Amino acid sequence: MPNNHTLCRCPWVDLSKPDYVAYHDEEWGVPVHDDRKLFEFIVLESAQAGLSWYTILRKREGYRQAFDAFDPEKIRHYDEHKVAELLANPGIIRNRLKVLATINNAQRFLDVQAEFGSFDAYIWRFVDGKPIVNERRTLADYPATTKESDALSKDLKKRGFKFMGSTVCYAHMQAIGMVNDHALGCFRREEVATH
Repeated sequence: MPNNHTLCRCPWVDLSKPDYVAYHDEEWGVPVHDDRKLFEFIVLESAQAGLSWYTILRKREGYRQAFDAFDPEKIRHYDEHKVAELLANPGIIRNRLKVLATINNAQRFLDVQAEFGSFDAYIWRFVDGKPIVNERRTLADYPATTKESDALSKDLKKRGFKFMGSTVCYAHMQAIGMVNDHALGCFRREEVATH
């Protein structure tokens, strides 16, 4: 993947942070249909609530290790002993409500899989199965929420998910490619559209 400063990228990318650039260049906005990967982003996005994405990105490996490689079947069985262990782990955000939300969301995720056959089948319904392509130019053009993220958040909350407000849902939708929010002129805009 190109990693030089001459490429045109989205306005939110901090070029001084190579891991942030790599996330933008390789992952952000690429349509995801793998349930395990979708759950990983739910865990990470819900942990982000109130924090910067870069803070979470830097702890991603810590989360992978602490939460059994994002296996919802294992996570749903976590007990108080495991919660105490997680709250002592500097590799993750040590917020009790967020840790409990991850355990709760694992069970809710499995419930959705059971109902729809896959989480992928459930979540992509909110954009009629294909990415919404937006035309963003500046940071000011990026909304915090949309009617689709409002609808997704409302439905997830109804199903018992925690820390999945509309802002978190929109960030999730951007990350997993339900919306193509790569800016006009960004070299990834067209590449992502071909996935």
